[in-house]
Amino acid sequence: MTKTCLKCGKEFDEKTVEDPAAEKYPSCQDCWKEWTTHAVMVMNEMRLDMSLPEHRKLLRKYERMFFGLEKPEGEFQKNPDRRPDEPL
Repeated sequence: MTKTCLKCGKEFDEKTVEDPAAEKYPSCQDCWKEWTTHAVMVMNEMRLDMSLPEHRKLLRKYERMFFGLEKPEGEFQKNPDRRPDEPL
């Protein structure tokens, strides 16, 4: 069966995906591999301990942000009409 990847938008055959965990989000093999590399980087930089539920929850949040299902907190909305010297 053909699915569309959430990250890159390419269509892929779900039989080509090797990791069964990749079925959580429709993602192609390349994007899932990119996520696993990114996840290790997030865990290392934030010193996450996967034995703690709150750390696993935080990693899932980063996973949803990576696949575009959630926006990062504190992201600024661009307003082209606003002048820089005007207060928000």
